Amino acid sequence: GDEVLVPAPYWLSYPEIVKLAGGVPVIIKGSKETSYKVNTKMLEDAFTDFKQQVESDSETDIYEVASRERKYIKEKLDDPERDRFVLSKGHCAHALYNIFVDKGIYKKEELWREYNQIDGRFGMHGNYHYVKGLEASTGSLGHGLSIAVGMAIAARNDKKDHWVICMTGDGELDEGSNWEALMSASHFQLGNFIMIVDKNKYQIGGSTDTIMSLEPFADKLKAFGFDVIDIADANDMEQVLEAFDSLPKPDSQTRKRPIAIIGNTLKGIGMMPGFAGSEQSHLSMIPNEVLLNMTFQSIEALRKER
Repeated sequence: GDEVLVPAPYWLSYPEIVKLAGGVPVIIKGSKETSYKVNTKMLEDAFTDFKQQVESDSETDIYEVASRERKYIKEKLDDPERDRFVLSKGHCAHALYNIFVDKGIYKKEELWREYNQIDGRFGMHGNYHYVKGLEASTGSLGHGLSIAVGMAIAARNDKKDHWVICMTGDGELDEGSNWEALMSASHFQLGNFIMIVDKNKYQIGGSTDTIMSLEPFADKLKAFGFDVIDIADANDMEQVLEAFDSLPKPDSQTRKRPIAIIGNTLKGIGMMPGFAGSEQSHLSMIPNEVLLNMTFQSIEALRKER
């Protein structure tokens, strides 16, 4: 593909490198191709930027399909009829930034120049005051779900039938405020609300099963009054598309059970050998260009396999 000069962040000693994933996205049930391209862009970020970068690899397929539901259109980001997507796990904002680039909302050079830089718009945790397309500033875990429930209630009051979709991580659900939000969504019977959980089984201190097990997770969500869609392999684009295609139309006025989508994902999928599903896949950086190239090859092999 084309080559551009990518400056390393000011606190790292890496030299400036030249890397850019090429290719034109094909948006059909072809979100596979877009997901692949977003993943390769994130890898280039990971080589030059801070450790948090690698983390979003697990949920990129879900992001891409959720963004299809949200229908990001540059000229209609403020449309009052738009669907809302709240990324509660705001530390993975860079994946959403790359989708914005793919949708033509920003140029890739803007993102690479300003990501995690002083006075840059694209922080490691997204700020909706700076980045058009974001619905909320998130990153303090446990806040996004409550914000999204409030948006869904507001839509009911305004008699607007659009989706409010909120993505959380499984480790994030250790925060009690999430369960208060779930109780509220169920109590108000929000037929326009969807929670997506990236169930990748890791959080900053280790595995979720070791730190604070969620199981039986689907049963808990059902007990809280949700209809549950459990995607066995949310790194399989066909399964993700099937789940989203099965959704009813949003209905803010009819009181019904809200929806929870559990996406069982493998953190670090397609990365360096031995990396996927390991504890290191949660907070890691790609330390050298040799491993970067190995990872590109691994993702390309996974893409062909699919």
